[in-house]
Amino acid sequence: MIKAGIIGATGYAGGELVRLLANHRETEIVWYGSRSYIDRKYYEVYQNMFRIVEDVCKDDNLAELADQVDVIFTATPQGYLAGILTEEILQKVKIVDLSADYRIKDVAVYERWYGIEHKSPQFIPEAVYGLCELNRNQINGNTRLVANPGCYTTCSILTAYPMVKEGLIDVDTLIVDAKSGTSGAGRGAKVPNLFCEVNENLKAYGVANHRHTPEIEEQLGIAGNCSVTINFTPHLVPMNRGILVTEYANLKKKPDGSLPSWEEIKEVYDKYYGGEKFIRVLEKGCCPETKWVEGSNYVDVGFVVDERTGRIIMMGALDNLVKGAAGQAVQNMNLLFGCRESEGLELVPCFP
Repeated sequence: MIKAGIIGATGYAGGELVRLLANHRETEIVWYGSRSYIDRKYYEVYQNMFRIVEDVCKDDNLAELADQVDVIFTATPQGYLAGILTEEILQKVKIVDLSADYRIKDVAVYERWYGIEHKSPQFIPEAVYGLCELNRNQINGNTRLVANPGCYTTCSILTAYPMVKEGLIDVDTLIVDAKSGTSGAGRGAKVPNLFCEVNENLKAYGVANHRHTPEIEEQLGIAGNCSVTINFTPHLVPMNRGILVTEYANLKKKPDGSLPSWEEIKEVYDKYYGGEKFIRVLEKGCCPETKWVEGSNYVDVGFVVDERTGRIIMMGALDNLVKGAAGQAVQNMNLLFGCRESEGLELVPCFP
């Protein structure tokens, strides 16, 4: 049995980790870390866990926790783990970090976009970017630190990855328009996330400077073995869960001057995702919708070839708390410990 500890167990992503691991047949949660609710029963914070979780919340003592568990999930703000992680801790336990502390390989880029000093850059080189469908061969029993991607990045990267990998689009023309439910902003009280601020409203934020931009650029650049610069614009929509991205790029013409057909592009997507359990490439004429992935670890991907403009419109949808956070973290844990990759994640999307 894998013993797990969660730091940040009472945030939205942490709560989702608890929900998923409660049904994981090979894992036991032994530490519910929460700085705000120490000594309170976990179900008093999340009533949906009444008579399911009887444990009390503990503090966020990572050093003490490392002696008691096999894996630690850190569902914490940026800078937290980087500020306390040590070699001694990593020698004892595996860590799946849901923050951005170890996602970006260039520490100067991290510090510029996040506006904080990175306190432990020596661990960045060994951290594996935990987008399982792309990097699963790097995630195994020898891996100590996994940088778990977030919701915007996971959806944006997976939606465009096959096209970038195969060199079928001009990456300099890539535009990513993304929309998220409010749970993506976390559980902390913030005026912009109040009901009256969000309800009956749609707004862009982080325009031209959102901190997930360099992460998307870096990973797509690795895929295409090239430099990638994108426009990334996120929007907040009045719903609890879900990410929908719509991406635009110029298609590269074939040697005969024609554009790749829908069928030819579908073959490319199937080349990379045809055997993937959690990525569903949709049929022609079907566009992804957040309601068809809600509560699940699935990513739905679709695309349209616009022959009039010579562009492709790529679309992706996922649940920001599952595949965009906790579900992906569990998927990474399964790879770390040699479990079936889908263990604890075979969730049918909720509807309505």
